[in-house]
Amino acid sequence: MGESVYKKVLKFKEKYPMTIGWRLRENASVVERHINPDEEVIYAFVGQKNDNPFNIFNTAVIALTNKRILIGRKRVLVGYFLNSITPDMYNDLKISSGLLWGKVYIDTVKEFVTITNLSKDSLTEIETQITSYMMEEKKKYGKREDNEKD
Repeated sequence: MGESVYKKVLKFKEKYPMTIGWRLRENASVVERHINPDEEVIYAFVGQKNDNPFNIFNTAVIALTNKRILIGRKRVLVGYFLNSITPDMYNDLKISSGLLWGKVYIDTVKEFVTITNLSKDSLTEIETQITSYMMEEKKKYGKREDNEKD
């Protein structure tokens, strides 16, 4: 399976210490629980899954795999939340940078996901990782649809 999601998130947090994130191990375990045997984690980072920069208690671990984007959040007492975004559901990505922190907006067919309180230095890396992967995968989906018509 390679390097764990937790270790990738720790590397991200060490590289961008201004990013606000708590309970990294617990949140990473949600994502790791849902990784399929044929999936490989390409990139992982941490942020707050909400649109309010003052709400710092919705930490989520976001993992880009070779099949999809997984967003996991462990509840404090019981249970967890998981979002899965496959390339066919992905529409667009928007970056917003402020004085200290930035936001990533992931637009999908069904919802609009906002990740806040990211170190503004990390925004370029996050955008490059997600966008380059999704653009390559979208090309494959277009080819599949063309092949099915023939």
